Amino acid sequence: MKLLTVTIPCYNSQDYMAKAIESALLGGDDVEILVIDDGSKDDTLSIAQQYESKYPHIVRAIHKENGGHGSAVNMGIANATGLYFKVLDSDDWFDKTAMLKLIKFLRQSVVESMSLDMIIANYVYEKPSAHKRKAINYNMAIPKNKIISWSDVKHFRMSQNLLMHSIIYKTKLLRDCNLHLPEHTFYVDNIYAYTPLPYVKKMYYLNIDLYRYYIGREGQSVNEAIMTKRIDQQIKVTKLMIDSQDLMSIHDKKLRNYMMKYLAMMMIVSSALLVKSGSPDNLNKRDELWHYLKVKNKTV
Repeated sequence: MKLLTVTIPCYNSQDYMAKAIESALLGGDDVEILVIDDGSKDDTLSIAQQYESKYPHIVRAIHKENGGHGSAVNMGIANATGLYFKVLDSDDWFDKTAMLKLIKFLRQSVVESMSLDMIIANYVYEKPSAHKRKAINYNMAIPKNKIISWSDVKHFRMSQNLLMHSIIYKTKLLRDCNLHLPEHTFYVDNIYAYTPLPYVKKMYYLNIDLYRYYIGREGQSVNEAIMTKRIDQQIKVTKLMIDSQDLMSIHDKKLRNYMMKYLAMMMIVSSALLVKSGSPDNLNKRDELWHYLKVKNKTV
C-alpha cells in the first residue's frame, strides 16, 4: 500500500500543473498521484497521461466529465489506495524539504503503528507578483510532534483554522464519514475541512511548511468581487455545513467550540458580502441564511 495519495484536481491546467505534479513526485514510490482531469478543454489530460507513462507506478491520469473541484476530489477519494489522502490544487505545490520530512514521518507512523486520523501541517501563501509570502502555522494552538486528541488542543486564532491546505486525512476516515462534495460548486474546501472532524480521534501536528498556496491568478475564487458574484454558492456551502452536524451533539467541548467558530466565520463572511452588495435581494438572503441556522440548530 502507498503511504499517501495526492489528488490533483485539474481543469484547463496545462500551463502550471507540471509544478504541482513534480512537487508530489518528491515522495517517490511511497506516493500515489491521481491527476484528475475534470473535463478540460486544453492539453491537461495529455500532460497527465505523459506523466503516467513516465511514472506508471506512481501517477494515474483519470479523466472525467466536468463536475467542478468537489467532483474531482470525490473521484480522488473513490480511487485512492494510499493510507493517507491529500488534495493539491493544480496551481499550488509542495515544498521540497517539507515533503521529504512528511514522507519520513509517514514511514515512522506506520512502523510505530500510530494509526492517525489526521495530520496537520503548515501552509504558505505565495504571491510572487508582489514578492510576498506568509506562513500560517499552528504554534500555541496545537501541541506539536506528539499524538494528541481534541482535548489537547488550545485556542485557535481566526487565522489558524484548519483548511484543506493544512489537512491530511486517513483515507479510510473520509470513506467512513461518507464525505461527498457537491458538484459545480465553489468553496467546497470548507466542507472538506469541517464535516469529517467529529470522526477524527487521533491527530498529529507536524510543524513543517508543506503546502504552497498560490495567490494572484486571474479569476481566483478568493477574490472579493468574484465571491460576491458567487454568493449563492457560498450560501449553499454554508447551509451544507449547517446540515452536516448537530453541533450540540458533539460531546468533546473543544471540538464543538472549534466547529462553532468555523461555522460562525462562514456565516459572517456570507453576511458581510451580502450586506456590502446593498441589494434588497441580498439582504433578504442574509436574513434567510440566519433563519436557516436558527431552525436547523436552535441551540447554536
